[in-house]
Amino acid sequence: MTIHTLLNNLNIQEPFYSISTGLNEQVGQGEKIVISSPADGKTIGEVRLAEASDYNAVIVKAKEAFPIWRTLTAPQRGEIVRQYGEELRKEKENLGKLVSYEMGKSLQEGYGEVQEMIDICDFAVGLSRQLYGLQIHSERPNHRMFEQWHPLGIVGIISAFNFPVAVWSWNTALAWVCGNVCVWKPSEKTPFSAIACQEIFKRVLERNDLPEGVSNIIIGDSSIGNLMASDTNISLVSATGSTRMGKSVAETVAKRLGKTILELGGNNAMIVTEHADLTQAIPAIVFGAVGTAGQRCTSTRRLLVHESQYETLKEKLVDAYRQIRIGNPLDENNHVGPLIDTDAVTNYQNTIKTAQEQGGYICVGGQVLEGAMYQSGCYVEPTIIEAHSAMEIVKHETFAPILYLMKYQTLEDAISLQNDVPQGLSSAIFTLNMREAETFLSATGSDCGIANVNIGTSGAEIGGAFGGEKETGGGRESGSDAWKGYMRRQTCTVNYGTELPLAQGIKFNL
Repeated sequence: MTIHTLLNNLNIQEPFYSISTGLNEQVGQGEKIVISSPADGKTIGEVRLAEASDYNAVIVKAKEAFPIWRTLTAPQRGEIVRQYGEELRKEKENLGKLVSYEMGKSLQEGYGEVQEMIDICDFAVGLSRQLYGLQIHSERPNHRMFEQWHPLGIVGIISAFNFPVAVWSWNTALAWVCGNVCVWKPSEKTPFSAIACQEIFKRVLERNDLPEGVSNIIIGDSSIGNLMASDTNISLVSATGSTRMGKSVAETVAKRLGKTILELGGNNAMIVTEHADLTQAIPAIVFGAVGTAGQRCTSTRRLLVHESQYETLKEKLVDAYRQIRIGNPLDENNHVGPLIDTDAVTNYQNTIKTAQEQGGYICVGGQVLEGAMYQSGCYVEPTIIEAHSAMEIVKHETFAPILYLMKYQTLEDAISLQNDVPQGLSSAIFTLNMREAETFLSATGSDCGIANVNIGTSGAEIGGAFGGEKETGGGRESGSDAWKGYMRRQTCTVNYGTELPLAQGIKFNL
């Protein structure tokens, strides 16, 4: 099946750039760019990047839609999200293939990403009847205090290429049921997956006679992100990407006292203790390190192994890496697809070179693949590098399948090594010892937003709030009570008595 067949199955009409701003009748005024697949180097299509005038038009559409959308009851909004989930179920295969082809992740991961969208829609539908506030006992007689939650308005979502659709859905499904409308700037590296999601949702909006501006998409470069960050019309900016980008967004939004949810870099470690079950640990390590070609924010970057297990585990891992099948991500026999582009390949090569200069030793991998199968120039070998704590490179995140293998003596040493990086997203420990597991989960253990025992660092479920600490940004998306980030809290007091007592017993007699 060709990529154009996939797009046609999703009812996306050419020219594709005509909907790059989220407005069917308007063509983006900026530069035209060609989007090619890292799987085979072939052209998917063209989009014209939006400029400031296009952005302003999108904001107008969103502002027009918000008063209509927020007046629906939360369960009514949940019903719209439910219908979107049903449309996604119908399109799971097509959209999953598009994600896989455009981004380069394995087909199973492409399907999994769409399933995440379906799952968060289901979660949001239930949430639409659970936007609870607190009832508070007042110190004043004949008074009732309570908290309630209201929509923010326009939520801006900036997403990254590595999850072209799932992370957007985490944000937008919750934002929608909370009564907000959304403006989405996807990565300009993966625009067609985003456009497909928008087109699918349009079906639901049209069927329910709702304005298109409930969900808006604008394809643009960092200048559009800067406009979103500085725009007082956008109450909340949820940004996923590099720490550098997140700091810029946070600074700009903070200057206008806006709200942010930031999901930034990860430099995730897995600890393998002397009491670990290696049979269980090895597949978790391999998937965590090479899944999505190491281009997940939760990818396993550092493997901290107890000295008693070190040589055995190294030998088993090298053997497992030599069995990894690298190739076209649409072929389900392959484990690993390409990096997103040749710039990522250069970064992979430079990182390996730096690691070697700092004393690292390549156990396996380290090469860019060549030949007819790899004509896009984006395929690399998953790599294991023996490293030590003095190597500065291990404190930096590289979006590539590079795993640093390090030895430790005590659990305290391992936890210290794990936490001794600027990032704090995901972490894991493999042990059958309860004390080790509980120490890892305690206040003196992992300092990350995600801490797992006997599972890998990668593969979060939508039921739990997703996010991290330190330079990862501190925000939370998806499940649990993350919905509160998309609403404004209001404390209310009702006096139903005949007198006017003041708080703290203050007397003010006239």
